[in-house]
Amino acid sequence: MFGDDVPAVDAKDVPQDAYLLDVREQDEWDAGHAPGAVHIPMGRLSDRAGEVPRDQEVFVVCRSGARSAQVTVALNQAGWLAKNVDGGMKRWVETGRPMESATGAEPYVA
Repeated sequence: MFGDDVPAVDAKDVPQDAYLLDVREQDEWDAGHAPGAVHIPMGRLSDRAGEVPRDQEVFVVCRSGARSAQVTVALNQAGWLAKNVDGGMKRWVETGRPMESATGAEPYVA
């Protein structure tokens, strides 16, 4: 969809202390997300962009990597340094990265 124009990184290669921006919807976030991730749904990002730091690399994640690729392109065009997390949270789980839920239930990718 976006070709080679989107800087990307595999979920297993996201640094432990990275700024991880999760752009999924609230129900997806509640079901399961990466510990320490920041949740700003894609549709709210234009209103909340000021919350995203410009002094560090931003790793953007969604369920499969499509929405986060769009956000990565937009952030980079607006002056941020952003990378898409290839494969999204589905890949995050495949690589054994930790997850938590907002409900206290067993986390899963919705």
